[in-house]
Amino acid sequence: METFLIRALQLIMSLSLLVIIHEGGHFLFARLFKVRVEKFCLFFDPWFTLFKFKPKNSDTEYGIGWLPLGGYVKISGMIDESMDTEQMKQPAQPWEFRSKPAWQRLLIMVGGVLFNFLLALFIYSMILFSWGDQYVPVQKAPLGMEFNETAKAVGFQDGDVLVSADGKEFLRYDGDLLSQIADAREVTVLRNGEKASVYIPEDMMQRLMADSIRFATYRYPYVIDSLMANAPAVEAGLQVGDSIIALNGEPVSLSDFRRTLLDRKENAEALMKDSIDPRLITLSYARAGVVDTLSLRVDSAYMIGVVAVSTTDRLLPVVKKEYGFFESFPAGVHLGVKTLKGYVNNMKYLFSKEGAKQLGGFGTIGSIFPATWDWHQFWYMTAFLSIILAFMNILPIPALDGGHVLFLFYEIIARRKPSDKFMEYAQMTGMVLLFGLLIWANFNDILRFFF
Repeated sequence: METFLIRALQLIMSLSLLVIIHEGGHFLFARLFKVRVEKFCLFFDPWFTLFKFKPKNSDTEYGIGWLPLGGYVKISGMIDESMDTEQMKQPAQPWEFRSKPAWQRLLIMVGGVLFNFLLALFIYSMILFSWGDQYVPVQKAPLGMEFNETAKAVGFQDGDVLVSADGKEFLRYDGDLLSQIADAREVTVLRNGEKASVYIPEDMMQRLMADSIRFATYRYPYVIDSLMANAPAVEAGLQVGDSIIALNGEPVSLSDFRRTLLDRKENAEALMKDSIDPRLITLSYARAGVVDTLSLRVDSAYMIGVVAVSTTDRLLPVVKKEYGFFESFPAGVHLGVKTLKGYVNNMKYLFSKEGAKQLGGFGTIGSIFPATWDWHQFWYMTAFLSIILAFMNILPIPALDGGHVLFLFYEIIARRKPSDKFMEYAQMTGMVLLFGLLIWANFNDILRFFF
């Protein structure tokens, strides 16, 4: 329950900020061109509003709705979410949206998208300034990667070190690396010290999207952080800092070691029938650069009584880069543009069968936030969501900003406005499509939760 509340709070905080900034973009451009904004509302408020106030000598009422699905600004003289068609039947007034030149109306409509994108660039810049950038170079991961079943089915093997895709070298394990692999025909890996090729099928991304398990994870070395009193490891002579590198003669990572002991526990009876003591194991370990071997008997729970080092920077080579205040801005812009390009590139998979299944609603969005409060991850996810919100809103779909922009371009090119009746029907059609998409996305969340 605590995890749910922490994620829910982060989601609400993040979306509230993004909605305020987005609608603030529309609001500021509208006021710049002297267009009256009748209402600025965080969240939607059908039937009633939780809170509202109207400053003295202001045309705008500010409020907070009860339905946290977004927000809106009601701009005089346009067909929007409010569907105020009665206002459109009255003579046009100089302070109304419809009375302004097309280029001003265009800027008002793109203001929200522009502000969301600029917010993402600013947040990325401040993340780099405050926390810097750090990553594990995939080519220097000492034990390589551990792959899911889909990856193994096309030829990857646990322990492979990822090198390049179609000749383009990998740097870090992130969304770009996954896209590189999915779009490549040949991936080069380092296997047992030698280069090997893995040939990628054309539907690789669809296969990966069908998985509930990550494509790959780093294989962590088994380094002892502490020992329990009177544990088998203590009696055998293991010490803090020792690195276990092999089990019964086979090289192992931390996950390999745990999996092997669990297998021995589950197959204990069969091993004893073959006159093998399932609790007796042989370990090879490294201490101060010297490798040695010992035997020990695990306890009744098939454990050796040690706690392993769990922090990544103590187990894997981590590259860290710090940024000065002014240096952080071009780096933040680069990161934001790179994120946008990656998201746009992956949109093509949305229209596949597996892509439609992966579409998620508020549950999916909430799940990307960490289970414990982490400001670094909170701001990183908020910047990412701001990129998504900007891109989705500029799509040429009626009821979205991009739909209004599309009709404005038509007006500029054709030199005549679409009729109010057409705009009304377009707005209604777009809203039906969006609500249908919203219902489908959240239905997917429900299916994933129960099944």
